[in-house]
Amino acid sequence: MSGPDTSLLTYRQALAVLGLPGLVDHETTRQAFLRAVKAARPDHPAGDAERFREVIAAWHVIQAEGPALPALAPPMRRSAPLPTLSIDPMLALNGGPVTTRHRGRTFRLTLPAGLRAGEHVRLKGAGRDDSDLFLAVRIRAAHGLSVLGDDLFMQAEVSPRVLQDGGRVEVMTHAGPRNAWVVAGLEPPVRLRLKGLGLPARGRHGQGHLFITLMPAEEAPSAAEHLLDRFARVWTTPRLAA
Repeated sequence: MSGPDTSLLTYRQALAVLGLPGLVDHETTRQAFLRAVKAARPDHPAGDAERFREVIAAWHVIQAEGPALPALAPPMRRSAPLPTLSIDPMLALNGGPVTTRHRGRTFRLTLPAGLRAGEHVRLKGAGRDDSDLFLAVRIRAAHGLSVLGDDLFMQAEVSPRVLQDGGRVEVMTHAGPRNAWVVAGLEPPVRLRLKGLGLPARGRHGQGHLFITLMPAEEAPSAAEHLLDRFARVWTTPRLAA
């Protein structure tokens, strides 16, 4: 589920992501961004989460360069990529210690739970003249999870019979097994939403959700096999004597 490293997009690459052949005025750039982000939205029939993240990253790069220039103006150059801190979805979910290096020095940080992509963390004394340096947070896909805004996304395999006839499915999530009900006759891919299993609320951000795309797979257990597996787990769990 990993995608391109959008944190290293150049200015020209960012323009190309939005379908722009070169530097144009701000309004033209904004309209190109709106078209691209609308087409790539994960909840759009033809949308794609990786493409959506790439479009957002391209827009941030263009905004960081300053106002859009006339089409005949020379391209602006960046002396170095913007500093970022790359973390995985589980660290974004739970927070915790992380180590990063900058200019030959090692820094140890304790991150809060619920960091969002694009937020900043501070490295004390890491800048020039011992000033503080702020790193933009980037959340890479890992552990079968990807992050978009407040929400988490994953895939799970289910029996084609479940998608055809409907029924209960059990999905192993980062929070443990969760049950959901599938309506009969849905065309794959089918996406479920598990409320409250996304990134935790933090600051102005509300509690996110977990979106699960169900992918048909012949070897995946059926609804009946899920029930048998659940029954077996219950009866094989050690019980304390009364």
